[in-house]
Amino acid sequence: MHPMLNIAVRAARRAGSIINRAALGGDALVVKAKRANDFVTQVDRAAEEAIIDIVRKAYPEHGFVAEESGTSAQDAEYRWIIDPIDGTTNFIHGFPQYGVSIGIEHRGALAHAVVYDPVKNELFTASKGRGAFLNDRRVRVSKCVRLQDALLGTGFPFKELDRLGLYTRQLAHFMRSAAGVRRAGAASLDLAYVACGRLDGFWELGLAPWDMAAGALLIQEAGGLVGDLEGESGFMESGDICAATPKIFAALLEGLK
Repeated sequence: MHPMLNIAVRAARRAGSIINRAALGGDALVVKAKRANDFVTQVDRAAEEAIIDIVRKAYPEHGFVAEESGTSAQDAEYRWIIDPIDGTTNFIHGFPQYGVSIGIEHRGALAHAVVYDPVKNELFTASKGRGAFLNDRRVRVSKCVRLQDALLGTGFPFKELDRLGLYTRQLAHFMRSAAGVRRAGAASLDLAYVACGRLDGFWELGLAPWDMAAGALLIQEAGGLVGDLEGESGFMESGDICAATPKIFAALLEGLK
């Protein structure tokens, strides 16, 4: 394992232990609304601080793009893109689908990825050119070749309700043309599920970089395709992402139009 990925794994597991301790401890959560339907708790902040502390001790010159604490050292050669709890609303309600997402960019290109599910103790990792892994076992995207056989994941555009009309048309199309559509509420885990073949494709509108960075690299290293709604590489900038097995990627893009 690359030394930088090893630090990311250690940071993700430390965050996961903080999350699990809070989930099992029974202490009241302090929930604050950042905007409509978008929440943060003291556990989000504690988990993010733990991640950044571990990374800074190992790589003090690196920069961060973190959901709760913002951006630092924006021009750094390496940037860590962090979501301490992807699926905070699920976490608040005790719905066991949330995870820690850490992506690492090198000169603007994704280089390493960790998505950790502390509930199931599932650790997804990838390094550029070295494949994707689930708990040290190599994973690949599914062999699905037809959209009508595909199980798709999605996420509601809760931050961009002005695009709800577009999204509901997309959802209606895939409910008619795919084998099934699932919405679990944690994009990083949905993307990791595409990487390991549990889902055949995924799309969502209006995501942030920390929702997508790690999961996107996982899929690419597992043999899948990732793009924006035009199939291009600008998903990190636009926030709109489409990911799938190579055989159904084009059909997914066509349906999103």
